Amino acid sequence: MKNAIVTGGAGLIGTGICEALVARGFDVASFDLTVSTHPSDGVRGIECDVADEASVDIAIAELGWDQIDLLVNNAGATAGALGTSILDMSFADWRRVIDSHLTGAFLMTRAVVPLMRTGGSIVNMASTRAFMSEPNSEAYAASKGGLVALTHALAVSLGPKIRVNAVAPGWITNDMDLSEEDEAQHPVGRVGRPKDIADAVLYLDGAGFVTGQVLTVDGGMTKKMIYTE
Repeated sequence: MKNAIVTGGAGLIGTGICEALVARGFDVASFDLTVSTHPSDGVRGIECDVADEASVDIAIAELGWDQIDLLVNNAGATAGALGTSILDMSFADWRRVIDSHLTGAFLMTRAVVPLMRTGGSIVNMASTRAFMSEPNSEAYAASKGGLVALTHALAVSLGPKIRVNAVAPGWITNDMDLSEEDEAQHPVGRVGRPKDIADAVLYLDGAGFVTGQVLTVDGGMTKKMIYTE
């Protein structure tokens, strides 16, 4: 049986990834804040602040695995990350967003790589906001852009033993009460679901000739030209 760690595993996308990995036969651990149980059956929930070096070390020790096959760096703060003007954002808020997404991926990768003794795969959770923006999203965009660069740098440094890729989700929700206009913004005709991202993670884990890449999963939204009349 293969082992996988999913950071931010109790969130919307993280839960979907954990469920898909369990269904695929993985032994799965979710590293998240203040987690004693996990919403998905068969997933071990471990409390961890991925932005804190000591917390990561403690969580890895608590997990106690001597082999890890897959790391999904999915954790990251979203509260306050979008909609706050750069003029109003405090340095502490900036650091909270950057550290939870980008520094957390660094700390987790550094801790897990020695346990990928027979090789493995790392999937970083980027975003289409690494390539396009709404106003007042600087911290989030910077953290996701950093993850894109970290992905190709790690792929070169850790290959060929370990492959490193990223997924860039678009609009992902479990909300089934969306307007036709919301759905129609996407060339596939619908907003994305957590399963769409989980499917991408499973693909990248098994894609032996793919590394250093960013797989955009957004229903084609970033390819659709928009004109105002």
